[in-house]
Order: sequence, then C-alpha cells, then structure tokens
Amino acid sequence: MNNLNIKTSRRSSIKKMGMVLIGAFGLGMTNKAIAKESKPKKEVLDSPKNEQDIPLFSGAVRHGNTLYIAGKGAHFEGDIKAHTDHVLKELQKELERNGSSMEQVLKVNVYLHDLEDYKGMNEVYRGRFGKNPPVRTTVATYGGVPGKSLVEMDCIAAID
Repeated sequence: MNNLNIKTSRRSSIKKMGMVLIGAFGLGMTNKAIAKESKPKKEVLDSPKNEQDIPLFSGAVRHGNTLYIAGKGAHFEGDIKAHTDHVLKELQKELERNGSSMEQVLKVNVYLHDLEDYKGMNEVYRGRFGKNPPVRTTVATYGGVPGKSLVEMDCIAAID
C-alpha cells in the first residue's frame, strides 16, 4: 500500500469516527430535548369551591398517567354499608369524569370512624374494583372521620 492510500484510508476512518460521534451526540441531545418536553406536570382537575382565596386541597390531580382522588365521605344519616356504597359511587364518578375507572385504581386508603365497621365496609367494598383489586390500607381514625361520615376513602388510579 502506498502513502496516498494510507492517508486516504486514515482520513476516511477519521471522518467515519467523527460522523459516529456527531450522530451519537446529536441523538443524545434530541433524546434529552424530547424527555424534557414530555416530562409530566401536575394538573389540578377539580378544586373544592370555598370562600377563601386559596383552597385547602384539590379534589383531583393528574400527573402524567396517574390520577389522585381526594377523600370522599358520606355526610348523611345511615349505617356503614350505606356510607361505603355512597363513597364508592362517588369515587367511581370522579374516576370516570377524569378518564379512569374502578378497574384502574392502584391504591385505596380507607378511613373508618370505628374499627367495628371493618366487616360491614368489606361486604360492600368487595368486588367493586373488579377481579384484581388495588392495594389498600385501612385504618380507624382517632376522633372520627371529618363531617361525621362513618368512612372516607381516597385513591390513586392509572389513566390510559
């Protein structure tokens, strides 16, 4: 091989390596730009109406493909079964209004006024989230649930 061929071959190799580096660097920059643009943001979907300038909490918040629903209670006379049925129906309405469903619920928190109501609440709760229920935490609250409800529930759900 003569000197001219070696120089040409070397230049060609250097050009190819340079193109590979430019391509990789450019692609990396593009991926970072895409990731930055598609980063999920908090979106408040429903705020309680109140008389203060700044509400205490939002009724529903979306972040990416996740939906967070604030606690729902039953503020009427009735037993634990009636209150549980009402709360679950309210959660279902809120989920569906915001593009999710009971089957897409990932996590439920249940707050009972009295731990003695655990069995009755479970009788109404069972099956309401489909064949694959969400994870759940259930606690009896010291001092009761706000608003005299016998049960309050909040949840986190996926949105397709």
